[in-house]
Amino acid sequence: MQVDLLVHSAAQVCTIPPQAHGPQRGADLGELGLIPDGAVAIKAGRVVAVGKTADLRPGVQAAREIDARGRVVCPGFVDPHTHLVWMGDRANEFEQRIAGATYMEIMAAGGGIMSTVRATRAASVAEMVAEMRPRLDRMLAHGATTVEVKTGYGLETATELRQLEAIVALDREHPVTLVPTFMGAHAIPAEYQGRADAYVALVIEEMLPAVAERSRALGLERLPFCDVFCEEGVFDLEQTRQILTAARDLGFPLKIHVDEFKSLGGTRLAAELGATSAEHLVTTPPDEIAALGTSDTVAVSLPCTPFGLAHHDYTPAQAFLEAGAALALATDCNPGTAWNESVPFVLALACRYLRLTQAQALVAATLNAAFAVGLGDRVGSLTPGYQADLLVLDLPDYRHLGYRFGSNPVVVVVKAGEVVVEA
Repeated sequence: MQVDLLVHSAAQVCTIPPQAHGPQRGADLGELGLIPDGAVAIKAGRVVAVGKTADLRPGVQAAREIDARGRVVCPGFVDPHTHLVWMGDRANEFEQRIAGATYMEIMAAGGGIMSTVRATRAASVAEMVAEMRPRLDRMLAHGATTVEVKTGYGLETATELRQLEAIVALDREHPVTLVPTFMGAHAIPAEYQGRADAYVALVIEEMLPAVAERSRALGLERLPFCDVFCEEGVFDLEQTRQILTAARDLGFPLKIHVDEFKSLGGTRLAAELGATSAEHLVTTPPDEIAALGTSDTVAVSLPCTPFGLAHHDYTPAQAFLEAGAALALATDCNPGTAWNESVPFVLALACRYLRLTQAQALVAATLNAAFAVGLGDRVGSLTPGYQADLLVLDLPDYRHLGYRFGSNPVVVVVKAGEVVVEA
């Protein structure tokens, strides 16, 4: 068999197979499909064969080979929740939090999201792309090959559209696949304070149709996701329902920020509306955990966020798994609470604070994360037929993921069959 690339002699290949063509759920999370002394054959950007090196290599003629001896091979990481397109920084607010101010207090005083909004509104598409590119370069170097990116630092139609255009522009020039999400409902902008319902009407009547029109003009194969921050002091449950229902009627797939600080019923709403994912999930009550566990909505945990805020409460991951949910992990890379570009660091946090095993964390950051962005049939696994997004990790055993932290284990990144990082 003629192939373009053969990665061989790996200490372990983690194939991470889908479960009945879906994510790994509940107690089944953590099936790695482990192949010792494994090899992966790649042709035309896709995985065509996996197996033991001794079985696979003799029948393969490869244009290029990578000797992964003594190292781990796994799918590229998928980061299903980021706010990567922003301008400026909020280091001063981090200093305020160290002194005792809370996230919501800073936001109520005009800081927080609105601080980033002011900087982002002043930027052109080219300036946004220039700011985002080095962040994405660092994410790729740490193994992220597919990354979801939200708008939401415009909170006005023109800037939201520029953010969308910046995401699409960078997606077309960068090796990483970017999955866009429209999040005009990220906060109530300053000019609408005390008039939240009027802003909700703006999102529904002006922003959503404009985003749909611009997405078609940009040639996107599908509409972006639509996300809403359902939280006390932001959008209440009824406002969230109105926005997401209007978005669904226009053909947008749905996501939702829920239960970061207080539960308003948004997790149940996510399951009811068939959202692709519900994200944060720190304060979710047991009955809503159960509702999500019986739905197709992926539970996305963001452990960097409570870590960044120095909070003690994290997603109750074990309760979600006991309920049969599909659990994914993400960085939540953003300027306010979690400026982290490393998925391996997310795994380290997840093992410690969510009590996930290393195998569970790895699946949650690959296959399950891919389902959280609607791409679970394409990426996140090294199953034949899947896109060849692959990492070589300078680790002797996959269990060193999560166990080690503070350094980058990624030495080779293959994206769609092409070597794009080689340390």
